[in-house]
Amino acid sequence: MTSDPGTRPHRVTVHDRMQQGYTYELVKPAGEQFHPDFAPELSPAEMLAMGIFGGKYMTDCRDEFPDVWFEEARLSPARRDNSLNFFGVDASKPLSYWVEKGWVHEQDPRGWFQWYCRYWMGRRSEDDERQIKRWKAMTRHIAQLKKNCVPGDWKCRPRQRQALLHWAYDSRQM
Repeated sequence: MTSDPGTRPHRVTVHDRMQQGYTYELVKPAGEQFHPDFAPELSPAEMLAMGIFGGKYMTDCRDEFPDVWFEEARLSPARRDNSLNFFGVDASKPLSYWVEKGWVHEQDPRGWFQWYCRYWMGRRSEDDERQIKRWKAMTRHIAQLKKNCVPGDWKCRPRQRQALLHWAYDSRQM
């Protein structure tokens, strides 16, 4: 999506390696009017700039999202590179694991982060409640960080911190 997010198209049609011809509508303003139980601490652009999923996550679907999201994104077109992650560690399970668990639905074959990017852009879907519930479940990791780490010690539990980052939580504030 090369246009300004403020003038985004009403309909988006996806053509990437994992989806061909999937169409959805943007019904809310980008980054606004979220469900009252959903308050992510980071935008998709901030997450991409910090370093998530070894830089491999969004390399073939850039046309779907605003160019500004990729200006500072830490991406690795060739293969996953965990040194690009903000905390420099691997904190991901393979997509096959998420599919096996039944957590990935056809409309968002890349999983939660893809759902979040589309939600941020203004799409609303029948899957929103389930995904928001999954996002809220990550708070157990926040409790563990607060219990076991000195505030500001980013080296304490880096895998847990990176996992939280993948879910739009900013553990730098903990």
